[in-house]
Formats: sequence, structure tokens, C-alpha cells
Amino acid sequence: MKIVGITILRTGKDLEEPIPLTMACDLTSYGFFQRQGVKEMLTFFSKTFTKRTQPGQRQSITHESYVVHCYTRSDGLAGVVTSDAEYPSRVAFVLLTQMLDEFMQTVGDSWKTVSVPESVAFPSIETYLQKYQDPAAADKVTKIQQDLDETTSILHKTIDSVLERGEKLDSLVEKSDDLSRQSKMFYKQAKKTNSCCVIS
Repeated sequence: MKIVGITILRTGKDLEEPIPLTMACDLTSYGFFQRQGVKEMLTFFSKTFTKRTQPGQRQSITHESYVVHCYTRSDGLAGVVTSDAEYPSRVAFVLLTQMLDEFMQTVGDSWKTVSVPESVAFPSIETYLQKYQDPAAADKVTKIQQDLDETTSILHKTIDSVLERGEKLDSLVEKSDDLSRQSKMFYKQAKKTNSCCVIS
């Protein structure tokens, strides 16, 4: 899970194209000579998808192995997070909401008259880029979900380890006094039905 870029833009009906106010990118996974091209693509995606996002709307657009998360506020301030496909969209929108609120507190309404791309100083955007690289560390709900997934994984390993000791689940079912004959028949029938199409 990785964020490639974050952009804050000015948009509105009076503008032909949204104007990127500030931008932060993590291009370390790209070759030196690819970085400028990737940054230009991020700017293009940000402008294009922001233009097509209605005020007050959030949307995620998938392009190849990337997802562009757009949020346009009703006042014309917009934010874009470009991430890989695994990055949780909920966390991306939490990032955008918090970052745009802080941007408004820091810059005020001066952004509404900016016409020069990437001319607004907002150093916190780099902090957001670094902080949200690990969505579980940045978002408490994601952290709880990750802990639950780990617990589920441990439970699956426990069942697998019981089966590895030589005891098969079939023989345990047959030996069990706790299961009625009907439950045992159901287990056997379900096993036969599922054996035709194994899902892994």
C-alpha cells in the first residue's frame, strides 16, 4: 500500500482547468529518468479527474494499477490522492478532509485568487504524504481492522496445525458424539458438493 502523490487544487466554474496549488510526490520507486514523466502524469490525472468531480462529491477512479481519490469541496478547493490499488479509499478520504481543513486554516482564502500552478507554500503536505504511507498507523479504524485480520489468520493457522498433526477433520466428525447423524450427513454431503469446485 502506497501513496504516490497528493495534490491540492483550485477549481470552479470560472476556470477552464483546475489549478494545482501545491503538490507532494513519493517517486522513489521510479527510475530517475522516469520521475518527471510520472509527476506530469500525476498532475494530468489530478486536473482531469478534479474537473469531473462535482462540488461536495468524493470519487475514486481506477486507472491501471493506480486509484485516484478525488474530493472537491463546495467552496472550490479540491484534493487528490493517487495511490496503488491496495490503499484503502476510506483512509485516502480521511487524509483529504484533514489536509484540506488544515490548508484552509493555514492559507485562508488567499488560494481563491491564485492563478500560477504550484505557487502556494504548504509544507504540511509533505508531512501528510509521509504520515499516511502506512494507513494502519494513520487511521485507528484501519489499525483495528488489521488487528482483526491478524487474529483471523492466527485462528486459521491453529485449525491447520491441528489437521497437520495427523488427524483429519473427517475422522474427527465420525468420532464425535456431539454431532447428530443428520449433522454428519450434512457434513458429508457438503464436502461432496464442494469437492467439484475447489476455491482457493
